[in-house]
Amino acid sequence: MRIAIIGLGMASAPHAQSLIDLQGRLDVACAYSPTASRREAFAQKWKLPVTGDLDGLFEDPTIDAVLILTPPNSHLELVQRAAEAGKHVLLEKPLDISMERATALVEITEAKGVKLGIVLQHRFRPISLALLQLVSVGRLGELVGASAKLSNWRPQDYYDQPGRGTRARDGGGVLLTQGIHTLDLLISVAGLPMEAMAYATTTPVHRMETEDLVAGAVRFANGALGTVSATTCAYPGIPDTIEIIGTKGTARIEGARLVANLQDGSTIELDDGQLGGGAGADPMAFSHAHHRAVIEDFIDAVEQDREPRVSGREALKVHRLIEALLRSAKTGRREAV
Repeated sequence: MRIAIIGLGMASAPHAQSLIDLQGRLDVACAYSPTASRREAFAQKWKLPVTGDLDGLFEDPTIDAVLILTPPNSHLELVQRAAEAGKHVLLEKPLDISMERATALVEITEAKGVKLGIVLQHRFRPISLALLQLVSVGRLGELVGASAKLSNWRPQDYYDQPGRGTRARDGGGVLLTQGIHTLDLLISVAGLPMEAMAYATTTPVHRMETEDLVAGAVRFANGALGTVSATTCAYPGIPDTIEIIGTKGTARIEGARLVANLQDGSTIELDDGQLGGGAGADPMAFSHAHHRAVIEDFIDAVEQDREPRVSGREALKVHRLIEALLRSAKTGRREAV
């Protein structure tokens, strides 16, 4: 596979390292940024070819796929150009800044017959896969509770960056930018809730347009209940948690650790030492191992002509949940997901 990178901002580092690791399976054709200084810094650090010619990138028939790492409000148009050029797309989360644009983006790739994978790397963590296995084979019994908590810390200078935390560029605040990973993991294990209620606010901790604190509750189709909590106000940053309660036991992910306690007396423990941080002031303080797993799955999907593990259609589920939570915070009512 011959792949091009579009966007050389903060998110490019784990992807660049992953692409270098996978050079036996792919070639990096070029990395695009409209900013010369970013191109120069990227080329110097990663020793990969760069370009300032976006049109030429899309017109190059030797490029099979693009990795899009640009701000969310640019995704729809870039994905459309890629799909029309017959190039597969691996896209950083979120899909886009609204449900309407996100849905249109997915439908375009489906209509053009190109693969669309979304970078929601938490699904690829060994502890996530182990939790999914516990639930899917029935070790925890029937689901009665499923909750997610994200307690990140972002200092004010994080939101002082142009466009950060605005509806116009990012589409939202803590839910769409940070909480999307934890909520997507919850959905992958417990399924998509059918109903949500929530409060959302911008606290005195930050000067920003969108929400930095959300507290909510969800109800699943089988009657199971759960809570959702997400913030970027929790100094100095606390590991995220997923808790699944079943009729036969409880399993909990906290940071890099999974612990399951079953009513048959057995205990299962697993530690993912590669997880690193990311909950604190440096949002990129984590291993690139799970990004590499996302890219490997994307390569496999193209080669095997199957959907990526987190396809565009699959990623729409977490967007639906986020939209329902924020809608409830506005209306004060329970909202269908």
